[in-house]
Amino acid sequence: MRETEVLIVGAGPSGLVLALWLKAFGVDVRLVDAASGPGTTSRALAVQARTLELYRQLDLAQPVLEDGHPIQFFNIWSEGEHRARIPLGAIGADLTPYPFLHIYPQDRHERLLADRLAAGGLEVERKVTLTGYAERGDHVEARLAHANGDEETCAARWLIGCDGARSSVRNAMGVGFPGGTYRQVFYVADIEGDSPALNGELNLDLDESDILAVFATAPRGKARLVGTVRDERAERAETLQFSDVSGRAIDNLMISVHMVNWFSTYRVHHRVADQFRRGRAFLVGDAGHIHSPAGGQGMNTGIGDAINLAWKLAAVVQGGAAESLLDSYEAERLPFARRLVDTTDRAFSFITADGPLAEIVRTGIVPRIMPLVGKLPAAREYFFRTISQTVLHYRHGPLNAGRAGKVHGGDRLPWVRFETGDNFAPVKPNGGPGLGVRTDFGTRPGWQAHVYGSARPELIAWCALHGVPLRQFEWSLDCANAGLAEDAFYLLRPDSYVGLAAAVGAGPAATEVLDDYLRTNSLRL
Repeated sequence: MRETEVLIVGAGPSGLVLALWLKAFGVDVRLVDAASGPGTTSRALAVQARTLELYRQLDLAQPVLEDGHPIQFFNIWSEGEHRARIPLGAIGADLTPYPFLHIYPQDRHERLLADRLAAGGLEVERKVTLTGYAERGDHVEARLAHANGDEETCAARWLIGCDGARSSVRNAMGVGFPGGTYRQVFYVADIEGDSPALNGELNLDLDESDILAVFATAPRGKARLVGTVRDERAERAETLQFSDVSGRAIDNLMISVHMVNWFSTYRVHHRVADQFRRGRAFLVGDAGHIHSPAGGQGMNTGIGDAINLAWKLAAVVQGGAAESLLDSYEAERLPFARRLVDTTDRAFSFITADGPLAEIVRTGIVPRIMPLVGKLPAAREYFFRTISQTVLHYRHGPLNAGRAGKVHGGDRLPWVRFETGDNFAPVKPNGGPGLGVRTDFGTRPGWQAHVYGSARPELIAWCALHGVPLRQFEWSLDCANAGLAEDAFYLLRPDSYVGLAAAVGAGPAATEVLDDYLRTNSLRL
């Protein structure tokens, strides 16, 4: 019987990211997948700003940026006429180092993650299927079937299902997956050609009966088309060809198609698992939630799940926390998944609604209102924060406490630029960007503390005692505008969310706040 600390089933982006983060923490991992090889189609495209921020911790952001394509403008068309051009980059310029929608096709994305894993000594085991498992006290015994007919049992302390909407792990857990399927049929096509809409930007065409989105995959001439299929064609979706659905793209957006590299049809589902954890088994990504593609949220949400769970598993496995810490995974991620499905469901239902009124709103009112809304700073910022997932917080989760300035425990740390870098830069050995005092911390993600202004001596001593890197940043108007409080203490979790925000005073009371936080959450830093 093979043994491992964590067995991950499913080697899509969520499973690969989970394995990478666990390996970075020094956790023994086994990663299996039923497929014979990695995906060869581009499927998910968008890598949101929050994902790129998290990727910085393992030096993954730059390779994604270099091999992808940023989209900084959003265009609206209606019945063949260009109606509006909304700048995405200008909206998020003061919110994140990545103020754009970044296109990085999933096949390339998976290759990058798998190559990084292989460089660290972990290979994906292909053609391996989970057939069931049983809990045995402090571990699970998972039954695995190989393509050659061999069967084995793997003993693992924790079992993680990253194996998609038809998850074998979820089925073995006996967890419900309620929801439904939208009636619309969609098509997706990766094309090369010429058109005003193949301009390196995002283009959305609204007309009386259909929607068509054009996601640029290169500065010019290449794009992913996503459109609806209606009328009698929807009844024969499995046999449709691109020529059956391309008329509107050619007519309304004047697309001259030179090559179709990939074409497929599909239906969209909306489901959320009843639980993300049962005993020693967890669900991550599409195994726990699936929803409409509105906003490009699916893959990014799965990656967020993986990073949220990874540091908690590592802390428990290595004795840095009680097992109760793992309860916070479902407490933080399940409510977000439910809100996300509800939000994308409403957006999807709106843009695909039938009937005369819906057609008037879609083709007459929306194209006129959107440019006006795009000029309102508050509306623009809300739109960008929502799409980029930088608005996501865990304020009501069990692991987060306190408030300092406008920042609560559970919030994403506000981004602030400084002359020598920014406050999102990963902590590096022996210094790094030179923004403050810190201990030698290594290259893996971990707890860290921030003070914007001057840190009190007793707080410096507390951080040194617990091995927590302390970063001190010079106070500025930008810090105040971001909602931070001068001289306050922000204790950041390994996923870079604020665990504790404290406007601490001088003396022993300053460290008592921190000790109480660790004691309450059974954490040992």
